[in-house]
Amino acid sequence: MEYTYRTKGTCSRSIRFEVEDGRVKNVRFEGGCNGNLKGIAALVEGMKPEEVIERVEGIRCGFKNTSCPDQLAKALREVEENG
Repeated sequence: MEYTYRTKGTCSRSIRFEVEDGRVKNVRFEGGCNGNLKGIAALVEGMKPEEVIERVEGIRCGFKNTSCPDQLAKALREVEENG
């Protein structure tokens, strides 16, 4: 199933992704640092959502209280909590 998460406090505007058979797939960020976000998407491809959350939750970008990876963790946590 495909999900769209509207980010808050980052340069990216949204994240689209799928969770299929308990694995993260097809992560795409809209806006933000293109190369870095493509790299993050490639690194988390096929991982379990809880593994992604464990690795990237709480990462900050500069002086911001969040980051694009942290927003991905929030998106995945929301999917886990709301089914």
